[in-house]
Amino acid sequence: MTITEPHQHQHGHHHEPVVRIHINGKAYESPNPIVAHALYALASVPPNEQLYREIQGDEEDEPIFHGHEEVHLHKDGHFYSRPEAFKGYTIIVNGTAKTVHQGTLTFEELTKLAFPIPPPGQNIVYTVTYRGGRKCQPDGTLTEGEKVKIKSKMIFNVTATDKS
Repeated sequence: MTITEPHQHQHGHHHEPVVRIHINGKAYESPNPIVAHALYALASVPPNEQLYREIQGDEEDEPIFHGHEEVHLHKDGHFYSRPEAFKGYTIIVNGTAKTVHQGTLTFEELTKLAFPIPPPGQNIVYTVTYRGGRKCQPDGTLTEGEKVKIKSKMIFNVTATDKS
């Protein structure tokens, strides 16, 4: 699970310390950012329900996992819960469908998905490219230490090169 650094501002937005959000049609005041499990507690979302952030347009709504991941809120953002558990995102890695449950994947996690058994060699260098991502990052390249927000049907190509 990836946690955003508290001082890192995503997309250059200035975060207000407390924002009004809506969960299941009811307004709440919440600290911003907030840890995911605290967001569940704020609205008394039952343990058997999955919380989602409503996304505008044709993007799929974003599942909020009941854990320690930091959630950055936007003023008047809308969330809702459903009784079924989120089944995961189906992504394509090197032509193979894989199911992942977290909302972001790191360069390192993607190389492990592509190569569960690392290729032999002392100087293996990985290249990770993707397409079909969220509007904020529809396609691109990841380098070591970077991460990308996941969306179902995203396509990843991971290559391993021996630089010896």
